[in-house]
Parts: sequence; C-alpha cells; structure tokens
Amino acid sequence: MIGQLRSTVIDCPDPRALAAFCAELLGLPLVEEDSEGDEWVVLGGHPGHQPRLAFQRAPELRAPVWPDPERPQQFHLDVTVDDIDTAEKAALALGARRLPGQGDGFRVYADPAGHPFCLCWG
Repeated sequence: MIGQLRSTVIDCPDPRALAAFCAELLGLPLVEEDSEGDEWVVLGGHPGHQPRLAFQRAPELRAPVWPDPERPQQFHLDVTVDDIDTAEKAALALGARRLPGQGDGFRVYADPAGHPFCLCWG
C-alpha cells in the first residue's frame, strides 16, 4: 500500500450548493471549506477522518451526460501519504505519470488510463 484514500473530489460550478445537496442526501457534515466556500468544500464524518467527499469549483464544467462517452463523469482521488517522495517513486513505478500542478501539500499525477489523482501529505 502506498497511501490511504483521502477524498473523492467532484468538479462543479458551485461547490457550496452541491455540497449542501450531498450533505442532505448523505447525512454528511461540512468539515472544511475555503474562506468564501466558493472554490473548495469538503464533507465527511469528522475532521481528519477519511474518506471525504470534496467539491472543487470548475466554472467551465461540461456536465457529464450518462452514458455519453463524449461527456464522461468527472472526479479525482486524493491519496494521503506519509512521505511524498517515497510515495511518488512507488506510484510512478506502478505506471502513474506526473502531471503539471501541485500546491501546498499535494502533487498531481495520472493513473495508467489517464485519470488524474493527487498524492497529499501534511
């Protein structure tokens, strides 16, 4: 095992609105959001417990149309790791590839089929 699932992240035009819908649908409380709640919102059991359901602002989102392959589902996984350099090496050895993008506590990769995921630490 390289890491533990941290979050399933859903792109959407309005993270706060979709999080409110899912909070009611699933009975999950709000555990994290950015200062305005318009870019990043997270639902979960308790702060610090995984896995979480997160919502990320994507203003130009082309909403999925099931089962149309021209408009596929959109999400990515966040995976918590203890040591980013060790985890990166192991993920790359499994067939992942590094993608542009990283921030405070995460780096972006693609799985062998091209789906994005993040290795997160801290």
